[in-house]
Amino acid sequence: MPEPRTSFGLDDFGVDDRLRLFSYVNADNRLAYLWLLRAFDAARSSYHVVLHTSDVQAALTGLAGSHQDCPDPAGLDLPRLLDALVDWGVLDRGQDGTRAATLAEYRNRHSVYQFTEAGYRTHRAVESVLAAGLDDSTLSRLVFADLLADLKALATANSDGDAEEVYRKLNRLDRALADVAERAARFYHMLGDLSRTHDVRPEVFLTHKDALLAHLRDFHDELQRYTPRLREAVYEVEATGLERMIEAAAEADERLFATPAERIEDWRRRWAGLRSWLAPESDRPSEADRLSGATMAAIGDVLALLRRVTEARRGGVSRESQLRHLAAWFTGAGSDEAAHAVFDVVFGLGAPRHVGVAYADPDAIPGRLSWWEAPAVELSRTLVQSGRMPGQGNGRIARIERSESSRRALRERQVAEERRQADAATSLIDAETLTEAQAGALRRLLDIALATRQTGRREGSLAAAAFGVRLTLTPCPGRFTTVPTESGRLHIDGFELSVTTAAHTAARRTETMAG
Repeated sequence: MPEPRTSFGLDDFGVDDRLRLFSYVNADNRLAYLWLLRAFDAARSSYHVVLHTSDVQAALTGLAGSHQDCPDPAGLDLPRLLDALVDWGVLDRGQDGTRAATLAEYRNRHSVYQFTEAGYRTHRAVESVLAAGLDDSTLSRLVFADLLADLKALATANSDGDAEEVYRKLNRLDRALADVAERAARFYHMLGDLSRTHDVRPEVFLTHKDALLAHLRDFHDELQRYTPRLREAVYEVEATGLERMIEAAAEADERLFATPAERIEDWRRRWAGLRSWLAPESDRPSEADRLSGATMAAIGDVLALLRRVTEARRGGVSRESQLRHLAAWFTGAGSDEAAHAVFDVVFGLGAPRHVGVAYADPDAIPGRLSWWEAPAVELSRTLVQSGRMPGQGNGRIARIERSESSRRALRERQVAEERRQADAATSLIDAETLTEAQAGALRRLLDIALATRQTGRREGSLAAAAFGVRLTLTPCPGRFTTVPTESGRLHIDGFELSVTTAAHTAARRTETMAG
């Protein structure tokens, strides 16, 4: 059994601890916390990692002089804010006794603060969200040439046995493909946001439509041009030795706390992801092909959006004009009841019909019972889910479900049941104790025979023929027939039972002869 790995630093942070790092974002004084961390970040960029309270105040003063949104540090309770960030795990606090000039100062608290690794990552994540804009949502068409060049260089380095170059090129390829996927996801999300806002502000879409179409067309052309070349380059890399390349990358990997086996497995997984992007092993489309299809679909969506906006502006009817007319109707309504009626008609809303359903017999339930004590009213599922009474088709003919697979399966079950009944009925003639199947066939024949009885006539015999046998019931008053079965005895009062062969009722199985 492998020994558990000793963890420290970021590995000691659980899910709750990591989510707690973002507590300052929802705090009441969130802007003060944000600028406080920006002061630490600015000092970190100048290689000043550990800051005293006075250093933090000086850094905030410098930021307040160049940014109007930065609060004045004189009006902030810096020790309290710093301690809160320490409690959330964003900052780390230490003691610096070298700042004391006298014994009294040494006995006092001289705290210094710095980012924790998790806290710094948290701050960068928040800053990336605050700084995000449309410029980040672009597709990079120039990256494909770099990918091809890196794959060629990777094949050469692997052939030459240069482990460090293999690591550098493979790491760069991994980061480049991750960046392509991330940019594509952001770009298509941006298109979705644009399609949702074009009704309110069509001028935004019309301003950028030409740039969007040109950007999508150029990216698609480059992707189509480089996809087959990238696939061939992947095959050339693997031809130089896949296992040797993965082992070389793992050997040059500088991660201290990963074992050699973990590094090899990680690089094997990364290469598998790269291969699925550019040259999948099976016949399924690659991620590059999917990206090409998504780009073509995006071009179609932009053109359709352009057509709708153009037609709306030409005809003078858009979502904005419709909402303005609707607002005028609400304003012009003479009463609240009329406004509510307009709202119900426009938005298709109304009171839930199943709430007003009464009991089938209202007199059966005393009126003094409360809702808690009275039994529930039985409701139809269609009434609750769609507001339709049972059997109410709104004038439409019910749809006929024609599932060939279901019909075939049903027919196969019917044929199998008929064959089972026929086999059981055929074995009735010589059976002494009936099995369950034979007893079922006998009961079915009795049902057919007894159904032929005529009212007032009891002297005649009753007969039923099916499954290749004939059952005859001959009247014999005062006597009964006993048929033993596996589950008990079947007594037939007043009749004598006989079972004979009836070849004309046997099922005939036809076989198709090969001509």
